[in-house]
Amino acid sequence: MASSLRQEYFQIPVVTRAYTTACVLTTAAVHLEVVTPSQLHFNPDLIITRCQVTAPVSLNSGKAEVRGRRWWLTSLFTSLSQIWRLITSFLFFGSLGFSFLFNIIFLYRYCRMLEEGSFRGRTADFVFMLLFGGVVITLFGVVANVFFLGQAFIIMLVYVWSRRHPLTRIYFLGLLSFQAPFLPWLLMGFSLLLGNSIVVDLLGISVGHMYYFLEDVFPNRAGGRKLLRTPDLLHVVFDQLDNTDERRLPLEEQQDGELQQDEGPHN
Repeated sequence: MASSLRQEYFQIPVVTRAYTTACVLTTAAVHLEVVTPSQLHFNPDLIITRCQVTAPVSLNSGKAEVRGRRWWLTSLFTSLSQIWRLITSFLFFGSLGFSFLFNIIFLYRYCRMLEEGSFRGRTADFVFMLLFGGVVITLFGVVANVFFLGQAFIIMLVYVWSRRHPLTRIYFLGLLSFQAPFLPWLLMGFSLLLGNSIVVDLLGISVGHMYYFLEDVFPNRAGGRKLLRTPDLLHVVFDQLDNTDERRLPLEEQQDGELQQDEGPHN
């Protein structure tokens, strides 16, 4: 049994496995009171303001210059102590419960289907998409005053997947049947019905459309060109992983019109 679970776990593609595991462990750490949500949430003041290090005004002697350098290094280390919030704000979806369960299911499902589908054999490009989305969501998060960015990240993944599979039919709660591109908007509608803010949903949809347009639409238009290019460093790091993933069976068949899913709300 344990061997079977271990085998199933390592059948999950590496990026999806790493991200999903990090989210589960982060939630478990909060549940066990190892950390608190206030130590994880996105807070530009604690990330940016503390990075403003001011050096000593006068360094008149060589000895004073040495002390200044030591002080600068200590201050720099202290100022970067909360830089983790740029990452942890994407890893926490709330305390254990239905909201966490639905979010982690959507994350696992659509992250994996993207990695094994349109990004199969292109792990570096997939990581670049995640980095692009994470950076843009973070920048918008400053304006939108959003504390946790993980749900917007999930909506972005759902949006990109849905636009790349426009003919796929979704069966929602066994009641509604519709084509995949409507899924992100339906999820936003559920957020509204449940009394939650739709800012996070709109943020995820906006960033997802931005990536989809720059990657799939604009390069194919007359006079268009590819604006998003994966850095060589990511290819060096991740291309070797693609060789180990060739034999992995995808979670679902990714042909348009063949995938039928039964989805539930994410909030």
